[in-house]
Amino acid sequence: MITKTTPTTTPTPPTPETLAPPGRRPRRERRVAELAARTRRIAGRLAEFSALPAETVLHDLGSTPAGLTHREAELRRERDGANAIAQDRPARWYVQLAKACRNPFILVLAVLVAVMYGQWLQVADTEPFDLKIVILGAMVLISVGLRFWQEYRSGAAADALRALVTTTTAVQRRAGRGRLPATVEIPMADVVTGDVVKLAAGDLVPADLRLLAAKDLMVSQAALSGESLPVAKADTRLATDRGEDTTRDPVEAGNLVLTGTSVTSGSATGVVVVATGADTYLGSMAGALVGERPETSFDTGVKKVSFLLIRFMMVMVPVVFLLNGLTKGDWAEAFTFAVAVAVGLTPEMLPMVVTTNLARGAVALSRRKVVVKHLNAIQNLGAMDVLCTDKTGTLTEDRIVLDRYLDVHGRPDTEVLEHAYLNSHFQTGLRNLMDQAVIDRMHEAEEVVVDARFTLVDEIPFDFARRRMSVVLRRNDLDGPAAEHLLITKGAVEEVLDRCDRVAHAGDSVELTGALRDSVLRTAEDHSRQGMRVLAVAVRTLPVDPDGTEAVRTSYGVADEAELTLIGFLAFLDPPKRDAAEALRALADNGVAVKVVTGDGELVAARVCEQVGIDPGTPVTGAEIDALDDLELLDRARTATLFAKVNPVQKARIVRALQADGHTVGFLGDGINDAAALRDADVGISVDTAVDIAKESADIILLEKDLTVLGQGVLRGRLTFGNTIKYLKLTASSNFGNVFSVLVASAFIPFQPMLALQLLVQNLLYDISQLATPWDRMDADYLRTPRTWDARGIRRFMLVLGPTSSVFDITTFALMWYVFGADSEVHQALFQSGWFVEGLLTQTLVVHMLRTRRIPFVQSRATWPVLLMTALVMGVGLWLPFSPLAGALGLQALPLAYFPWLVATLTTYCLLTQGVKRWYIRRFGEWL
Repeated sequence: MITKTTPTTTPTPPTPETLAPPGRRPRRERRVAELAARTRRIAGRLAEFSALPAETVLHDLGSTPAGLTHREAELRRERDGANAIAQDRPARWYVQLAKACRNPFILVLAVLVAVMYGQWLQVADTEPFDLKIVILGAMVLISVGLRFWQEYRSGAAADALRALVTTTTAVQRRAGRGRLPATVEIPMADVVTGDVVKLAAGDLVPADLRLLAAKDLMVSQAALSGESLPVAKADTRLATDRGEDTTRDPVEAGNLVLTGTSVTSGSATGVVVVATGADTYLGSMAGALVGERPETSFDTGVKKVSFLLIRFMMVMVPVVFLLNGLTKGDWAEAFTFAVAVAVGLTPEMLPMVVTTNLARGAVALSRRKVVVKHLNAIQNLGAMDVLCTDKTGTLTEDRIVLDRYLDVHGRPDTEVLEHAYLNSHFQTGLRNLMDQAVIDRMHEAEEVVVDARFTLVDEIPFDFARRRMSVVLRRNDLDGPAAEHLLITKGAVEEVLDRCDRVAHAGDSVELTGALRDSVLRTAEDHSRQGMRVLAVAVRTLPVDPDGTEAVRTSYGVADEAELTLIGFLAFLDPPKRDAAEALRALADNGVAVKVVTGDGELVAARVCEQVGIDPGTPVTGAEIDALDDLELLDRARTATLFAKVNPVQKARIVRALQADGHTVGFLGDGINDAAALRDADVGISVDTAVDIAKESADIILLEKDLTVLGQGVLRGRLTFGNTIKYLKLTASSNFGNVFSVLVASAFIPFQPMLALQLLVQNLLYDISQLATPWDRMDADYLRTPRTWDARGIRRFMLVLGPTSSVFDITTFALMWYVFGADSEVHQALFQSGWFVEGLLTQTLVVHMLRTRRIPFVQSRATWPVLLMTALVMGVGLWLPFSPLAGALGLQALPLAYFPWLVATLTTYCLLTQGVKRWYIRRFGEWL
């Protein structure tokens, strides 16, 4: 019943300031807080429109029941702009290319290329072009090109998922004042404030609308609220509409329909637009989805590791330069050597290895019908240790099924199903989702039998005041028409029960007493508490000839819905996906905790959690979240599994609280109410059937709603990260060991221990051997736990394993100095050749020792690409001193007596490295 109310201003409880996860800037925090306040302000304004009488709303908006004139609409379109939600425009190709260059190591290499080019320009008249410039430049171009092409192609694939059609809506417009209105179809972007819009089943709601006249209107609000079932809106008439003041939430208001929702049944013949574009409830939330994306764990991790290695370089390179300049006296040569050391310290192949790893991951996932929009998301998927997921459409099938048909005592009863089927099958109006679920539950053979037994006489349509509908059927007996008609009523439990005076019991009917009524209601309420939507089914037998005039009755009305006999209940639900429990169990086995964050009620959500194997614990509701400050929310988010009845702002706040607690958070959702959380998460995951805003906010799009792909994606992400960190730790420790050896040699040897060109060639050959790293495998135990960037772990690995290799560099110095007599500048080529070969072979061979925490070649073997590439590079290293290139490189042939010493050095190095590895694992509890 609609009563006249006076609009009141209800104070809105203050929402705690948003919690910024690691890596967020204060500017981001302020923006989120401002947008949250704007959403609350718009929600309050919509609630005020809901409370006002319809005629007052029309007056305030400068409109009439007949709508606007074309001229008025044009002026408002010019004043307010298009009815469009804010969204990020795809970056142009040159912007994407510039972003691909924004990598610390790329910048370091570019600076080194510039320095080397500047050096060459000073001697360009007498010296040929320096090939080292070409080598480093090629590394930069390949790394940048790979990343740019993969992300550009993935972005194009994501754009192709958007519908390329213009959606229209029906509005009433007039040619001028005093002219009759006409219904015209216009693009949604042209809808303006004050327009009167007509809605019918299947229509998208073009803007935030205040109902003026509506009949049997059912609206799907799942995209906004997460509730899977359509919501009934109030039947309204302009003449009697006095507004409603029952809620301050515009989504729940019975006389408001909002952008982002759709009509499933019924009609609204006169609706006035109260907000368009950015001023809509959805538009206020979409503002959080444009602009610079927040940093993810991948971004912050790479940044920390990058600056760690750059700090090492800034310390070591000046020391090498000063030491060589002071001891050798040739400052120009010392500078050239220092630049070579800088190149040697830089894991210059890291951008290429990372990009190749991520690109391989994207290709592998694309075979599973997954579009990776942002390459970094693959590593974040592997680092993810908490997955927040919406319920509707992700854990559930996003459809309504008839789960149970029960007698009044809660026992299965096929008679209830048959009568419900007759009611749904014979109604002539638009069937709702529950009618279709009843029909789908009947077997085809049974449908034929039931249909043959009955003929429709009349129906009493559904309306929202009665909340029930009835059909009247005639039995088709073989020996002629039956003397009775059967009335079957289906609807809301209390509304049907109020029209009943008897209850079916043990094949008969008994009087509905007070005690029996309480028992029947408890049966219905028990199933409602399990998250089901419950309807009641009742019947009545009516005489064909009530007056004895032999005139067959063909018309029935609401008054005939009396003296009914309740026969039972129908229980509907949105069923969980068949693969959901298995997929979630696989995620848990791989160290990913799953939390359900939904706009649906806690009872429904808790039941779905139990069905898919998640312990819901004590649900946390949106109202409770609003009452928590940041630290309290962080504490609750740490232990809670289910968050129910939460709005989009609260979903994003939950994600940020988990990030602030040190987690790498993924979010899986497909609705408008998920978009902000998808954007704030370290990895946002959506599906191709999601709304456009959700897809634009996501990093990964599943072309099929297959949850098992997520588990495979997590393992692929960890494999990608493992191979990346493998290259980084191995290269950083090896390079640090080489530079440490250079420092020792420079202090005691009167000539360069290795020429700058030799150092660059050795570094290049080692980097070539590492090009196969993205094709390597990781041990199964490594893939079982989430992996994140750890700058401290990399530094520790460098400081322990680097000097280990220097031990054998120093023994090689002694070998070449004392055994082979390379103790003067005259024999420096022999000295340098000996260290060049030993350094390259130990550096390359140790890859197999360090790539696994197990015993190499016995318990864990590299893939064939890695084995072949390292063997090839070691072969080239042995060949170079004997090759025609030896003179150009400053190398010379090594005596045969050198090679037994080399074999002994390599063997001892492998044994020592294995021993250090076992100690390191026992001491620090980790390896890669």
